[in-house]
Amino acid sequence: MSSILILNGPNLNLLGTRQPEVYGRTTLADIQRLCSDHAKSLGLDVVFEQSNHEGALIDHIHAAKDTHAGIVINAGAYTHTSVALMDAIASVDLPTVEVHLSNIHAREEFRHVSYISKVVVGQICGFGAQSYLLALDALNSRVNAT
Repeated sequence: MSSILILNGPNLNLLGTRQPEVYGRTTLADIQRLCSDHAKSLGLDVVFEQSNHEGALIDHIHAAKDTHAGIVINAGAYTHTSVALMDAIASVDLPTVEVHLSNIHAREEFRHVSYISKVVVGQICGFGAQSYLLALDALNSRVNAT
């Protein structure tokens, strides 16, 4: 059974209470349950990690290389600032899908730039928690295509 790392960046631990008008009332624990159930229906295992620290996120990406078949990443604000995360994703050579709960292209201009989009297989944004499920569908198609 293929395993997918679902990696969440800074402030995502506050989902459900942080700016609910933008991010909704769904908590990270809710998203984890939704993803676990959906992954099971696809025949996938998922591992969840969240950190507010860039280096810890990089360590999780590096560790994924020999453990997981792909990565779903919501890098939060690091999406728009982190060359280090971009380099880490590129270095592990795993299919990676970037997700965002909100439509980053309809928000402040600085959010329109994603460093990590340059090294992922695709980006899904604007569908709330459903963005994660769509990313699992996409990775399932990719990792089980062979």
